[in-house]
Amino acid sequence: MSHGPRSGLTAVSSALLAMSRHLEVRDVLKTIVASARELLDAQYAALGVPDDHGGFAQFVVDGVSDEQWKAIGPLPRQHGILAAMLHEATPERIGDVRKDPRFGGWPSAHPDLVDFLGLPIRDGDEVLGALFLANKNCEKPAGGCGFTADDEELLGILAQHAAIALTNARLYERSRELTIAEERSRLAHELHDAVSQKLFSLRLTAQAATALVDRDPARAKGELHQVATLAAEAADELRAAVVELRPAALEEDGLVATLRTQIQVLDRAHGARVTFTGRGVKALPAAQEEAMLRVAQEALHNALRHSGADHVDVTLHRRGSGTVLRITDDGGGFDPRTVRRAGRHLGLVSMRDRASGTGGRLTVRSAPGEGTTIEMEVPGG
Repeated sequence: MSHGPRSGLTAVSSALLAMSRHLEVRDVLKTIVASARELLDAQYAALGVPDDHGGFAQFVVDGVSDEQWKAIGPLPRQHGILAAMLHEATPERIGDVRKDPRFGGWPSAHPDLVDFLGLPIRDGDEVLGALFLANKNCEKPAGGCGFTADDEELLGILAQHAAIALTNARLYERSRELTIAEERSRLAHELHDAVSQKLFSLRLTAQAATALVDRDPARAKGELHQVATLAAEAADELRAAVVELRPAALEEDGLVATLRTQIQVLDRAHGARVTFTGRGVKALPAAQEEAMLRVAQEALHNALRHSGADHVDVTLHRRGSGTVLRITDDGGGFDPRTVRRAGRHLGLVSMRDRASGTGGRLTVRSAPGEGTTIEMEVPGG
């Protein structure tokens, strides 16, 4: 096979590895397009993900500047050769796309495409997208296409792996959406408990004030002041519900801000004091930040629901070349060996898996009557 400056097994391996490194759908799409264009030495490459309305939900290009792309205008519709790749799910290799009977023209700012190689990206019977290349950097045979049958075969291999990478990215995003939904539900439950307690106290105090109005107006006045205080606290909790019941925005807010916000909610919702300190921690890779957030949530759930703690303290700080998350409570503690023998893990297995999955480690220190400390350390930060 002759594929320009990056031909051979090394180039294919590099392209496949690049696709597997990303978990965000948009990043996967961009990597697929860039890898395909470089691998087959083409001037232009594009990948369109169809929507359900005859257009494209996403359309990623490589070889076109941002200014050129803006000048081209709206995303293309599913017509002509693009429609054939999506609906018939067959490869297309054409010497001059402008002369194809299905060609319908393009906007004035669109680059001039000549030889063309395109094929669908499929997951079983489902077509995930249309991938195509144009203007191969080589001598063209008279009236023929610069892209060869070998190029088509190589692009087919790339498309198969692209389907896997794209499917994995979609599953990852769906999993994250479910995690966010679960977290919203958990926060809603915590806030519901807190508001319910305030409203119950408010009702009892109002009843007491009613009973005292005639025989002890001074005490009734005091009770009514307490009603006003409890009503204000309930209003604060309801405002917190509006503000805090949103996905944990690690991408926008970062780990420190997200932890601080969630711990403030837990401190209001529980009788135990819950505190947080974050010192000198820089941004970590997204996978490490998410793992640390989930470990903190699991450890906090255990401490607040099962330990009987009066105080739970969370810290996030630097240690040497790493970052340490520590959750300490003054609750009843437990014997980790007894927990394992009883088949109860208190989430310790999942916490250890999250830590090791991001290159870190988890340490658990606890004993009956001595509280619990859970510590997760990851490199970096």
